[in-house]
Amino acid sequence: MGVATVTELKQSISGKRTFRPSLISRHANEWPPTDVSSDLTVEVGTSSFALHKFPLVSRSGKIRRLVAEAKDAKLARLSLHGTPGGAPAFELAAKFCYGVHVDVTVANVAMLRCAAHYLQMTEDFSDKNLELRAEAFLRDAVLPSIASSVAVLRSCEALLPAAEDVNLVARLIAAIANNVCKEQLTSGLSKLDQMKPVVTAVELDSPAEWWGKSVAGLGLDFFQRLLSAVKAKGLKQETVTRILINYAQNSLHGLMARDVHHGAAKCGGAGADADAVKKQRAVVEAIVGLLPAQSKKSPVPMAFLSGLLKTAMAVSASSICRADLEKRIGMQLDQAILEDILIAAGTGAAPPAGLYDTDVVARIFAVFLNLDDDNEEDGGGFDYGSPRSPKQSLLVKAAKLLDSYLAEVALDSNLLPAKFISLAELLPDHARLVTDGLYRAVDIFLKVHPNIKEAERYRLCKAIDSQRLTPDACSHAAQNERLPVQMAVQVLYFEQLRLRSAIQAGGGGGHDAALFFGCASAAASAHGGGGGMRSGSGVGSGAMSPRDNYASVRRENRELKLEVARMRMRLTDLEKDHVSMKRELVRVGPANRLLRGFTRSLSRLNELFRLRRPAAEPGLQQLGAKATADAKVLFQRRRRHSIS
Repeated sequence: MGVATVTELKQSISGKRTFRPSLISRHANEWPPTDVSSDLTVEVGTSSFALHKFPLVSRSGKIRRLVAEAKDAKLARLSLHGTPGGAPAFELAAKFCYGVHVDVTVANVAMLRCAAHYLQMTEDFSDKNLELRAEAFLRDAVLPSIASSVAVLRSCEALLPAAEDVNLVARLIAAIANNVCKEQLTSGLSKLDQMKPVVTAVELDSPAEWWGKSVAGLGLDFFQRLLSAVKAKGLKQETVTRILINYAQNSLHGLMARDVHHGAAKCGGAGADADAVKKQRAVVEAIVGLLPAQSKKSPVPMAFLSGLLKTAMAVSASSICRADLEKRIGMQLDQAILEDILIAAGTGAAPPAGLYDTDVVARIFAVFLNLDDDNEEDGGGFDYGSPRSPKQSLLVKAAKLLDSYLAEVALDSNLLPAKFISLAELLPDHARLVTDGLYRAVDIFLKVHPNIKEAERYRLCKAIDSQRLTPDACSHAAQNERLPVQMAVQVLYFEQLRLRSAIQAGGGGGHDAALFFGCASAAASAHGGGGGMRSGSGVGSGAMSPRDNYASVRRENRELKLEVARMRMRLTDLEKDHVSMKRELVRVGPANRLLRGFTRSLSRLNELFRLRRPAAEPGLQQLGAKATADAKVLFQRRRRHSIS
């Protein structure tokens, strides 16, 4: 029936194919062959193939050796479960052995190359064998193309370790890296040649625009090796960053931090949850290791770094990984917004001390304050502690960001006062040109935490510079019952000093007063409302006249002086009550203790209401006396009017 015997096969082991050409031509277009009964069944996985020994052993050295070494001369069944690519790969190889035309494509070339190596379909056993044909396709159609190389590399993930044994993975990665860098060089040269003002219809895209998304589908190991290779070849950091962002979005999709915490419900149990967390942790740590070098001018977006840090915190990534991300964010803190530093507290064995992880934010700002420009291209370091620093604008921007963060975390009732105070005292004094933001955050914290200790309340308010509050904030602070009395008196004192300097500076004082009131007066003038905007003729005008401005300043100054006089009168009444109570309470026992406690409290209150004046301003005492005299005159006038 045209089937070779085992004895004939053994005689032709050392030579090349000796079967009759008529057998191949007879079954060239027929699969599976039906005119000749099968004498060998090959099992691959769960599939079985009824074939013939002679066509197989003529091209496959492995099958020839197995048949020759078989103890049974009538071997009828053969197992090849280790074939790379499984049953589909073996079927294509078997067709090739029978002479059936097999199309080698990008989708199956890796499978055929590995199957040819496993079945030993080399030139030692037959001319123009499957291994040679697969290698020719790789050389001519796959390796010169980036897209084809990436597609074949993705198919190699299911063929390990056979793909590594034939050195296919390493060759593909090297080819991709070389072609990408050539493409980058070609694109750069073409842009240099385009010196004409006419814009071309088609512009060369960056490599990351057309192959970065396909690379994002690779496994973590292949992706790390590929990106390390292209970085070593000199790929631009911007392109590397875009590739990393695409890969992170693709790999971490469905494994975000919110899904990790509820993994038992979404991933099918604790085991699946642990696997998801482990996979996400490996991806985050790998991406952080592939990021461009740390620099203030790094092309990595702040939003991407923040997302990586939040994910790293959620999956308990290594401390080295988290520290690297914190340092990167600190170096680029001028690009951050509030959402970037709002990092939720981790869930561990111990309950968190609040909704947000303030320790991470403190470390990030510490990195920002300790920046060193020695390795920067602009040269020369700078000192953040100097008010004249050229980077003062960055420090002011960071202060505004920190004030916004403090106002947000102040709403957390579980936040410890010590942590809030440490954040409020983190920046130097000259970082805040205006302390309204910090005052707002402190006021929110005191409102949410009404039961904090007086010492903590005093230390918290001490961080606010009363001299840098705007008039609106000063007015609010003077009436704020949540603040300590010391701060209210301090605000009134500095407000009086500023009013005095605004009135006494210059001739009319209207210009200085306008500068003092700043945006508040400008806003009132812009809206055209209020009685202070009326001119002497009674007709509304677009700007306040110097006389009206001066009158307004004097009126507000008079009101402040009147308030100080009232406080002094209250203090006098308290002293009188103290003297009378001291005379009445003469009995021994609890009354004396009460008297001593009341005396101490009153002495403290007396110190609070005593205005401390610097030695460099001797005229302040006269100003206080004048305020008291003006108040008395006002009271006398009111009494005269009431009598009449």
